Amino acid sequence: MDDINVLHHRCLLNLRRRIRDIEDGHPAQDRCMRLQKDGDTLSYQGNSEEVGCYVAGHPLSKGNCYFEVTIVDTGVRGTIAVGLVPKFYRLDHQPGWLPYSVAYHADNGKLYNGNPVGKQFGPKCARGDRIGCGIHSENTEAGLITVFFTKNGREVGSIEVPVSSEGLYPAVGMHSMGEEVKVDLRAEWLLEEDDTMMMVDSHEDDWGRLHDVRVSGMLLEYVGKGKSIMDVGLAQARQPLTTRCHYYEVEIVDAGEKCYIALGLARRDYPKNRHPGWSRGSVAYHADDGKIFYGIGVGDAFGPRCFKGDIMGCGIMFPRDYSLDGDGSADVEDLGWLEGQPSQDGVQNVLYLNGEDEEEEEGDEVAQEQQGKKVTVFFTRNGKLMGRREMVVPPGGLYPTVGMLSSGEKVKVDLHPLSG
Repeated sequence: MDDINVLHHRCLLNLRRRIRDIEDGHPAQDRCMRLQKDGDTLSYQGNSEEVGCYVAGHPLSKGNCYFEVTIVDTGVRGTIAVGLVPKFYRLDHQPGWLPYSVAYHADNGKLYNGNPVGKQFGPKCARGDRIGCGIHSENTEAGLITVFFTKNGREVGSIEVPVSSEGLYPAVGMHSMGEEVKVDLRAEWLLEEDDTMMMVDSHEDDWGRLHDVRVSGMLLEYVGKGKSIMDVGLAQARQPLTTRCHYYEVEIVDAGEKCYIALGLARRDYPKNRHPGWSRGSVAYHADDGKIFYGIGVGDAFGPRCFKGDIMGCGIMFPRDYSLDGDGSADVEDLGWLEGQPSQDGVQNVLYLNGEDEEEEEGDEVAQEQQGKKVTVFFTRNGKLMGRREMVVPPGGLYPTVGMLSSGEKVKVDLHPLSG
């Protein structure tokens, strides 16, 4: 009798293996409601009052234990959830709200574990962020599994949850118009990335404002849509340039589709969706056309265009009697660190030959100059001086500001190239 039972058990195991083999050859049907699926892209199609949910056709397993979701657009509220659910989970509920499901929610950074009330878990997530979810190990005797979540490759935390024999299925929930994500069901998560992410955190503190730009160490990557001039990605340093730190550099790592990359200086409250140089209180050198933009959306010929591998620099030559941080001042003519620099009189730039006339035509700026201090902003390309521009320092100072506007653009920023 025991032999019969053993044989029966083996037959069941073989049948299950065959079923899994068939499923691997013929992908199981995904389930989704109020979401449009186009390849690996999911977009919300509801009215912001009803939840839309997607459940993958296969559960996570030891051979495929991790998946990632990249936020393409946060929409109106950014109510995007990523997690694991049972096979026949209700599609009108966010992952994590119902029993035997767990999810990390982007809009508030909370973890929902079978309950519509979440607990604080990790940071909030925005456009361009990658939310990952995976399983570490299984405690089969207790019917538990360890689920972990990541943000941009770094583990946020983990939790033990009950699991049925059917397993837990990757799920994504959305709840407001405009939300869109990309799902990678075959993503891999490597522990080695953790060291890199430690470096990311230390450099992320250097930036006071980030909009549609992702930081990875010294690297800035554009993650916006790049479809209109309102899709500017902006990174503004936390501290303004001072007499102690008066220069910074940007290396073009990837020019992207259009090389719409700009570096310059801007006031602290500069609009997040405007390229530096386009609006009042800013000046910038634009890589795509070599023009300088000074507080207006029309640029003037300034220097050569810049491409992948070029290093663009921007700094301030402070007057001798200028005091911003109580540490002396920089000499207006002290640019000896620039390779092959021309003398001040030798700078061939028509823009500055007519600088006084231009300033007289800018009535608002003339009035503002009565109250602020003037400094000379200069730009470099591969260590050589391109030109200068006088401008008034707005209240709070002038902050290093980098703008990008086309897909694939990446730059490496050194905010302290002259230190050491």
